[in-house]
Amino acid sequence: MTKGTISLVALVGIIFVILSSVFIVDEREKALVLQFGQIKSVKQDPGLAFKLPFVQEVVKYDDRILSLDTVPTEVTPSDDRRLVVDAFARYRVKDIVQFRQAVGVGGLAAAEDRLEGILNPVIREVLGSDGVTSNTILSADRAALMQRITAQARAKALPLGLEVVDVRLKQTNLPEQNLDATFSRMRAEREREAADEIARGEEAALRVRAQADRTVVELVSEAQKTADVARGEADALRNAIFAEAYGADEEFFEFRRSLDAYEKAIKGSNSTLVINPDNAFFDYLKSDQGSAAN
Repeated sequence: MTKGTISLVALVGIIFVILSSVFIVDEREKALVLQFGQIKSVKQDPGLAFKLPFVQEVVKYDDRILSLDTVPTEVTPSDDRRLVVDAFARYRVKDIVQFRQAVGVGGLAAAEDRLEGILNPVIREVLGSDGVTSNTILSADRAALMQRITAQARAKALPLGLEVVDVRLKQTNLPEQNLDATFSRMRAEREREAADEIARGEEAALRVRAQADRTVVELVSEAQKTADVARGEADALRNAIFAEAYGADEEFFEFRRSLDAYEKAIKGSNSTLVINPDNAFFDYLKSDQGSAAN
């Protein structure tokens, strides 16, 4: 082997050793330098860093805020109306040394499993505490409940080297087996309300009809009374006129009354009266009385 070859091999080796001892920490990362599994240094600032080649290794962790979707959790509020809650959490690796010691080589996957094991019990505990009903969870008060969940989850996640930034409830639904019963109960309530409205409408209609009938009776009665008064006044006036006429000329009055009686008695083409001809009814039909009248 020539000197040139040896020099080239040595140069390549040197370059390889240098490259093996240099690593870059991105601004979105934090790094641990491990030697035989033991933590030797922590690199949190971005830029170039060095390690012992072949002896030490670098493990990097994401320094950004990460998101974790939890599995749907069934909770039982104080009103015993079970709900299925779907939540998600935002978290970040705060202390990478503590994080490494807590989760070991499992990394983020193991950390998320343990974090989910913290979140689900906390969600059940807070949403199932005294005074928290299903209406509270479904109302604007849920913001305060999420703050309580976040605070408790943050305290329990600190030993893992994690910082829980926020916990939010994505969906809140009824369990599948309760949907039919809930829909049936809602349908029964709507039908009961409809029956009440119909009953109130019929009652109002009866009141309106009764008032209308009463008004009709009152109007007819008043009209009948007015008609009777007018008829009585007319009869009185007629009788007064008759009395005055009778007093002015009794014979003419009797003659006029007889003519009216003849008109009413002998009406039509087939009127027949069986009366004694000497009856006073025919006095004005006799020739001598008729001539006297003329």
